[in-house]
Amino acid sequence: MFLIILGIIILVVGFSLSKQETLVARYANIVKIVGVVVIVAGALTSMFKVIDAGQVGVKTVFGKVDDDVLYSGLNIINPIAEVTPFDAKTQNYTMSAVHDEGDKVGDDAIRVLTADGLEVVIDLSVLFRVKASSAPNILKEIGTDYLEKIVRPVSRTAIRDNAVSYDAVALYSSKRDEFQAKIFANINKSFAKRGLELEQLLVRNITLPSSVKASIESKINAEQDAQKMTFVLQKERQEAERKRVEAQGIADYQKILSTGLSDRQLQYESILAQKEIAKSPNAKVIIMGNSKGTPFILGGN
Repeated sequence: MFLIILGIIILVVGFSLSKQETLVARYANIVKIVGVVVIVAGALTSMFKVIDAGQVGVKTVFGKVDDDVLYSGLNIINPIAEVTPFDAKTQNYTMSAVHDEGDKVGDDAIRVLTADGLEVVIDLSVLFRVKASSAPNILKEIGTDYLEKIVRPVSRTAIRDNAVSYDAVALYSSKRDEFQAKIFANINKSFAKRGLELEQLLVRNITLPSSVKASIESKINAEQDAQKMTFVLQKERQEAERKRVEAQGIADYQKILSTGLSDRQLQYESILAQKEIAKSPNAKVIIMGNSKGTPFILGGN
């Protein structure tokens, strides 16, 4: 477009020179030829437009937006048309309390009030893309600054509108998935009306007030202590049960011994023991008692 305008200016200068009766007038034809060449070169270069991969282009002619979309590759267009590129790939817009982590420098997290009147801080990432067929409407109705005009305000509003329905602790723990599903539905609906497609919504972090954190930590510690005590008591009960069973076994054994052993059985057991001693290769002296006595060993190797 610039070359075309420059060529027209040169051509006008050439015609102006041809009307003058000076020595410069002899160069008027050369200037005209140069102007035409520049116009033709500008038209040829402007007619061919390359759209990069992952992008689409929207044509405008003197401010009027053309509804035809230019897709990636080589396109032939009106030489005087201007092309505005749009990124059609997945884009990530992050709002975070961590410095330099989000799209804005500094603390850009979303601060909301919950149903119990507490302020929580939410870090959010929005994954979306521009619908290629909707790029002309976006340029006409929104412009190229759709991040600041649509993505950011719609996302922050959806977070605040839904957070008021939950308590802080529930939002942090049990209701987190439900909360994320609700804000996804709200943002997706708003984006669809404006030519954007929401792909994924990530509630990256929910920071509770310090007082609530302390209460939760205290509760967790108390629950851990209770579980520890339950384990100790269970172990003590098992040990007591073991001792009871052991004592019962000893008592039963003693009862069997006191009631079940006779003199004849003791004498039989003694004979068996003497036979084992007699088989031993070691030298020894055995003193035998009477028929009811038990022999004993005086010495041996």
